[in-house]
Amino acid sequence: MPRARYKSLVDRFAEAIRSGSMPPGTRLPTHRQLAAEHGLALVTASRVYTELEAMGLVSGEIGRGTFVREISLPPGQGSGQMSVAAGMLDLNFNYPSLPSQADLLRTALRQLALSGDLDALLRYQPHAGRLHERAAVARHLLNRGLTVAAEQVLVVSGAQHGLAVTMMALLKPGDVIAVDALTYSGFKVLAETLHLEMVALPVTADGPDLDYLHSLCRKRPVRAVYSMPTLHNPLGWVLSLAQREQLVAIARQHNVMIIEDAAYAFLADAAPPPLATLAPERTVYVGGLSKSVATGLRVGFIAAPPAWVQALERSIMATTWNVPGVMSAIAVAWIEDGTVAQLEAQKRQDARARQALAAQVLKGLAYISHPSSYFLWLPLAEDVRADQVAMLLQREGISVSTAEPFAVSTHVPHALRLALGSVDMPALREALLTVRKVVTW
Repeated sequence: MPRARYKSLVDRFAEAIRSGSMPPGTRLPTHRQLAAEHGLALVTASRVYTELEAMGLVSGEIGRGTFVREISLPPGQGSGQMSVAAGMLDLNFNYPSLPSQADLLRTALRQLALSGDLDALLRYQPHAGRLHERAAVARHLLNRGLTVAAEQVLVVSGAQHGLAVTMMALLKPGDVIAVDALTYSGFKVLAETLHLEMVALPVTADGPDLDYLHSLCRKRPVRAVYSMPTLHNPLGWVLSLAQREQLVAIARQHNVMIIEDAAYAFLADAAPPPLATLAPERTVYVGGLSKSVATGLRVGFIAAPPAWVQALERSIMATTWNVPGVMSAIAVAWIEDGTVAQLEAQKRQDARARQALAAQVLKGLAYISHPSSYFLWLPLAEDVRADQVAMLLQREGISVSTAEPFAVSTHVPHALRLALGSVDMPALREALLTVRKVVTW
């Protein structure tokens, strides 16, 4: 097919979709039907749809066909990647906050102003943090069931920075990394930016398919596995001890590095030991205080095997040089005086209350969650499209995320991920009632 004719077909579809003459949800002809109708080779017909998908106009769904997408969502709505517009009820991002936190910050700033060490905080700090700060984080990690030396801890600018530093330091473009088929959207962005090859692990009701991981490692040179064993985002599972031991055994057999994301781990009571405790020689443990304290306190931490610390320090130097001294001083003071532990306990209680509210409002809907998490996963009925639901909710003043930013595999389920931690309880009730109304329309 001449290039001009091929491009004109793409343009015709694009114009029909953008003008609204092909509305969202319209099922397009199959690849074979398109080829027969326009006298195309099958590979060319497939290329037409590939270009339309790359333009964000259609989505191909395994076993269902190719559909016109909802393109009238404002930037970021339904994607989980952009800031929420002013005036929207935010069920997209989680930034859980307690009424007492502002007063805690005022007190901390007053105390810091009286500190004899204040002048030193305005200078460059060691790349991995000052040793007493690293020691304080190491003591904090004891509450997570993880025992590490201060020299194995690196202080970073939030957990996302910790993930970036880890991947920059220990992986290289083209490396294969095994990832849950539904996973944290921020990790996806990092892996794509660093040109890593993500391979999706099928997910079950209570964790990833570890037999598939074992088979994958025998077939492909898997360099690392990214795991959220304690309070998975977005599916909320907590892996059992047996599952963790199986994952560690596979990693050891195939010499695979483990990246353990513990951003939400503080919410789960009595969880099994971290992967970093079961496999300390090959696990990088990444956490932070954004969810347990405040998103504006950009302080996180990495705990790593001693042999990898120097490479991680170099990545910190290459990105932020060091965590701002004022921020790390406040964070460490709150770790040492018990403020962090107090806030974590209060947020576990707050998250449970929000999940209880969700259970009441969404009773009868088949959603997936953990009883003390700040989010839930709401699969939609077979004939309901997530992008259209997100658009309807946006018109009601509610921002949600679809499954797309969390999906690693080519199959993107029609589902919503609802963040419960960013609005007050009355507003949350009203928002969830609206979600229920829209998805059961």
